Amino acid sequence: MSSIKTKICGVRTAEDVAAAASAGASYLGFVFFEKSPRNLSLEEARALAVAVPVGTAKVSLLVNPDDMFLDALMADVPLDMLQLHGSESPERVAEIRARTGLPVMKAIGIATAQDLEKIDRYAPVADQLLVDAKPPEGGALPGGNGLSFDWTLLADRFDWPLPWMLAGGLTPENVAEAIALTGTRQIDVSSGVESAPGQKDPMKISAFLQAASESGDSVAST
Repeated sequence: MSSIKTKICGVRTAEDVAAAASAGASYLGFVFFEKSPRNLSLEEARALAVAVPVGTAKVSLLVNPDDMFLDALMADVPLDMLQLHGSESPERVAEIRARTGLPVMKAIGIATAQDLEKIDRYAPVADQLLVDAKPPEGGALPGGNGLSFDWTLLADRFDWPLPWMLAGGLTPENVAEAIALTGTRQIDVSSGVESAPGQKDPMKISAFLQAASESGDSVAST
């Protein structure tokens, strides 16, 4: 088994689920954000979630969810984790964690070293962090934009008190470099394994997981 855990985010079909699971993904992400080409209804997400193999974590991507939606989500879709990708405050993260009883991963947008200071604010209330590229000014999507950031900002950042995941502009071609530069043990990909926005490519998923696995094994052996 690879020492790198991979999350395939934005799955939309049973074929997506099967391709990601068979390739060895540790997490599958379901997007609930109407502006995203990967957006799902609760009914669609439930049908996908029940097909996910045991041992693969089911994660919902949420953007500033209100309590009404959270309650409906928890009632309808079997999940293992919530990923908060909006402007949720640390206090709101703690509220959502308490209300749902699920572990929470908070996304942190990074463009400069100064953005890393936000990690100290969220570390006490989150179970994991998603370190992602900050979306472009005025952009419609909080993530899944295919943008990366300066990975050297994360070099030797092993002092964070909780697990973290790297996201932003990762592809089968650059994931090995990203792992080598950051030392991350968890990675997240969405647009980097698509043939078009919202359309996952099984071959790219397989190539991504293979590249990540080989890179992780190489790092572990050094």
